[in-house]
Amino acid sequence: MARHFDDIQLGSIELFCLAAETGGFTSAALAAGITPAAVSRAVGRLEERMGLRLFSRTTRSVRLTETGRAYYEQCRQALTQLTEAERQAMGQQLEPSGTLRISIPTTYGHYRILPLLPEFRQRYPGVDLHLHLSNRNIDFVEEGYDMAIRVRAQPDSTLIARLLEDEPLVVVATQEYLKRAGTPSTLDDLARHECIQFELPRTGRRISWLFTENGEEREIFVDGRYCIADDLLGGVTLVRHGAGLFQTYRFIVDQDLAAGTLVEVLQAYGGRSRPFTLLYPNGRHLPMRMRAFIDFLMAKRLAWIRP
Repeated sequence: MARHFDDIQLGSIELFCLAAETGGFTSAALAAGITPAAVSRAVGRLEERMGLRLFSRTTRSVRLTETGRAYYEQCRQALTQLTEAERQAMGQQLEPSGTLRISIPTTYGHYRILPLLPEFRQRYPGVDLHLHLSNRNIDFVEEGYDMAIRVRAQPDSTLIARLLEDEPLVVVATQEYLKRAGTPSTLDDLARHECIQFELPRTGRRISWLFTENGEEREIFVDGRYCIADDLLGGVTLVRHGAGLFQTYRFIVDQDLAAGTLVEVLQAYGGRSRPFTLLYPNGRHLPMRMRAFIDFLMAKRLAWIRP
């Protein structure tokens, strides 16, 4: 059989997949232990070979094109099959097993991760799942966790960081509240509204609300008589019962907005988001159970990414 790929092309495909999974060339370079320029050259080789754009590049971000996303799905599946074939040939275990300990933010766990886990367990029945649902940052070494999902993860050279999604933020309220208090049309109007607060568990600091105005990012600290500490879903419950306005992730209130039980306001000032990132210790030899979960989650994340 004639060779279709050489070693450099296969390596370029691996680096392309890593860039897709980690959300950029720099993070892929960190994970692979090479330079961002080397990752960029590898992706460029693939794009030149096929005459296609796999990533849309700006000065601020690198994102998969629709073609790149479809290509990634096929490449990831092929690389996973190659890995399994190698393990089988080497006489290693074919099925992941053991306990996987994962720390997940409460809200993201309920709306994104927990619904997927029965499918993962059906696929890998030898893996037991120990789940830590909390917004508290964990210590991988001291507490013995394999991986964690965090919002706005800080750079840490001891950890691999893979972007799961940048989730849009929306400000919502009930129709009843808006009839009672009026609908805000500018950011200045927020000062006259009951804005439900959320307090970070680690610092006790109330988080700001994020907006875009005239093409520039704005951060506003709003006021309100309700303050929720630790569990973001408390704020969602309050807003669903007419307590005021609340800024939250769109995936939490998608069904409410579709049903009309909540209304999005200040849409002209939207466009901001916060990133959810998968973190795990930096090491070349991951247990099969971790590799299986990472591959599973990276495949599922494609359904969450909004155009």
